[in-house]
Amino acid sequence: MSLRDRLQGALKEAMKARQANRLSTLRLINAAIKDREIANRSDGAEGLVSEDEILAILGKLVKQRQESARAYEEGGRLELCEQELAEVTVIEEFLPRQLDPAEVEAAIAAAVTETGATGIRDMGRVIAALKGRYTGQMDFGAVGPMVKARLS
Repeated sequence: MSLRDRLQGALKEAMKARQANRLSTLRLINAAIKDREIANRSDGAEGLVSEDEILAILGKLVKQRQESARAYEEGGRLELCEQELAEVTVIEEFLPRQLDPAEVEAAIAAAVTETGATGIRDMGRVIAALKGRYTGQMDFGAVGPMVKARLS
Protein backbone atom coordinates (compact mmCIF):
# COMPACT_ATOMS: atom_id res chain seq x y z
CA MET A 1 0.00 0.00 0.00
CA SER A 2 1.45 3.34 -1.01
CA LEU A 3 2.01 6.15 1.42
CA ARG A 4 -0.62 8.27 -0.30
CA ASP A 5 -3.19 5.44 0.11
CA ARG A 6 -2.28 5.05 3.79
CA LEU A 7 -2.81 8.78 4.32
CA GLN A 8 -6.21 8.69 2.61
CA GLY A 9 -7.26 5.63 4.62
CA ALA A 10 -6.21 7.27 7.88
CA LEU A 11 -8.12 10.43 6.90
CA LYS A 12 -11.30 8.43 6.32
CA GLU A 13 -10.88 6.55 9.60
CA ALA A 14 -10.36 9.80 11.52
CA MET A 15 -13.54 11.22 9.95
CA LYS A 16 -15.57 8.15 10.90
CA ALA A 17 -14.17 8.08 14.44
CA ARG A 18 -14.67 11.84 14.82
CA GLN A 19 -11.08 12.40 15.92
CA ALA A 20 -10.88 16.15 15.35
CA ASN A 21 -7.21 16.67 16.23
CA ARG A 22 -6.01 13.72 14.17
CA LEU A 23 -8.24 14.77 11.28
CA SER A 24 -6.86 18.30 11.25
CA THR A 25 -3.27 16.99 11.21
CA LEU A 26 -4.02 14.60 8.34
CA ARG A 27 -5.67 17.43 6.41
CA LEU A 28 -2.59 19.54 7.04
CA ILE A 29 -0.41 16.77 5.54
CA ASN A 30 -2.66 16.51 2.48
CA ALA A 31 -2.57 20.29 2.04
CA ALA A 32 1.24 20.28 2.12
CA ILE A 33 1.31 17.53 -0.51
CA LYS A 34 -1.17 19.42 -2.70
CA ASP A 35 0.94 22.57 -2.39
CA ARG A 36 3.98 20.65 -3.62
CA GLU A 37 1.99 19.21 -6.54
CA ILE A 38 0.83 22.69 -7.54
CA ALA A 39 4.40 24.00 -7.32
CA ASN A 40 5.58 21.10 -9.48
CA ARG A 41 2.96 21.86 -12.13
CA SER A 42 3.96 25.50 -12.26
CA ASP A 43 7.59 24.40 -12.73
CA GLY A 44 6.57 22.30 -15.72
CA ALA A 45 6.87 18.92 -13.99
CA GLU A 46 4.17 16.25 -14.11
CA GLY A 47 2.47 17.35 -10.91
CA LEU A 48 2.19 14.22 -8.77
CA VAL A 49 4.75 13.96 -6.02
CA SER A 50 6.76 10.80 -5.48
CA GLU A 51 6.95 8.74 -2.31
CA ASP A 52 10.36 10.27 -1.55
CA GLU A 53 8.95 13.79 -1.89
CA ILE A 54 6.09 12.89 0.45
CA LEU A 55 8.60 11.56 2.99
CA ALA A 56 10.58 14.79 2.68
CA ILE A 57 7.40 16.82 3.23
CA LEU A 58 6.53 14.76 6.31
CA GLY A 59 10.05 15.19 7.68
CA LYS A 60 9.81 18.93 7.17
CA LEU A 61 6.43 19.05 8.92
CA VAL A 62 7.82 17.14 11.90
CA LYS A 63 10.78 19.48 12.16
CA GLN A 64 8.50 22.54 12.02
CA ARG A 65 6.26 21.13 14.74
CA GLN A 66 9.20 20.31 17.00
CA GLU A 67 10.60 23.83 16.65
CA SER A 68 7.18 25.32 17.40
CA ALA A 69 6.77 23.07 20.44
CA ARG A 70 10.15 24.20 21.75
CA ALA A 71 9.20 27.86 21.25
CA TYR A 72 5.83 27.37 22.98
CA GLU A 73 7.49 25.60 25.88
CA GLU A 74 10.01 28.42 26.32
CA GLY A 75 7.14 30.91 26.20
CA GLY A 76 5.21 29.05 28.88
CA ARG A 77 2.39 27.98 26.52
CA LEU A 78 2.35 24.31 27.48
CA GLU A 79 -1.11 23.59 26.00
CA LEU A 80 0.12 24.70 22.56
CA CYS A 81 3.34 22.73 23.03
CA GLU A 82 1.33 19.58 23.75
CA GLN A 83 -0.82 20.19 20.67
CA GLU A 84 2.28 20.49 18.44
CA LEU A 85 3.76 17.30 19.91
CA ALA A 86 0.47 15.48 19.31
CA GLU A 87 0.68 16.53 15.65
CA VAL A 88 4.25 15.22 15.51
CA THR A 89 3.02 11.84 16.77
CA VAL A 90 0.40 11.63 14.02
CA ILE A 91 2.86 12.66 11.29
CA GLU A 92 5.53 10.21 12.47
CA GLU A 93 3.09 7.30 11.99
CA PHE A 94 3.69 7.67 8.26
CA LEU A 95 7.47 8.03 8.39
CA PRO A 96 9.76 5.01 8.29
CA ARG A 97 11.62 4.02 11.43
CA GLN A 98 14.40 6.48 12.28
CA LEU A 99 17.92 5.05 12.24
CA ASP A 100 19.78 4.97 15.53
CA PRO A 101 23.17 6.73 15.78
CA ALA A 102 25.16 3.54 15.15
CA GLU A 103 23.14 2.80 12.00
CA VAL A 104 23.64 6.39 10.81
CA GLU A 105 27.41 6.04 11.26
CA ALA A 106 27.38 2.75 9.34
CA ALA A 107 25.30 4.31 6.54
CA ILE A 108 27.72 7.24 6.28
CA ALA A 109 30.69 4.88 6.15
CA ALA A 110 29.03 2.81 3.42
CA ALA A 111 28.13 5.92 1.41
CA VAL A 112 31.69 7.26 1.65
CA THR A 113 33.06 3.93 0.45
CA GLU A 114 30.45 3.58 -2.29
CA THR A 115 31.04 7.06 -3.71
CA GLY A 116 34.80 6.86 -3.34
CA ALA A 117 34.78 10.15 -1.43
CA THR A 118 38.20 11.27 -0.26
CA GLY A 119 37.78 14.87 0.78
CA ILE A 120 35.37 17.60 1.72
CA ARG A 121 34.72 18.33 -1.96
CA ASP A 122 32.94 14.97 -2.23
CA MET A 123 30.50 15.79 0.57
CA GLY A 124 27.65 16.57 -1.86
CA ARG A 125 27.92 13.16 -3.51
CA VAL A 126 27.88 11.39 -0.15
CA ILE A 127 24.82 13.35 1.05
CA ALA A 128 23.06 12.68 -2.28
CA ALA A 129 23.73 8.94 -1.92
CA LEU A 130 22.38 8.99 1.64
CA LYS A 131 19.28 10.95 0.61
CA GLY A 132 18.62 8.50 -2.19
CA ARG A 133 18.69 5.56 0.17
CA TYR A 134 17.57 6.90 3.56
CA THR A 135 15.03 9.67 2.91
CA GLY A 136 12.83 10.05 5.96
CA GLN A 137 14.97 7.75 8.08
CA MET A 138 17.58 10.23 9.28
CA ASP A 139 17.89 13.92 10.05
CA PHE A 140 20.07 15.29 7.27
CA GLY A 141 20.65 18.49 9.23
CA ALA A 142 22.55 16.40 11.77
CA VAL A 143 24.10 14.08 9.19
CA GLY A 144 25.81 16.90 7.27
CA PRO A 145 28.29 17.77 10.04
CA MET A 146 28.95 14.05 10.63
CA VAL A 147 29.81 13.54 6.95
CA LYS A 148 31.97 16.67 7.00
CA ALA A 149 33.88 15.41 10.06
CA ARG A 150 34.42 12.04 8.44
CA LEU A 151 35.77 13.55 5.22
CA SER A 152 38.00 16.13 6.93
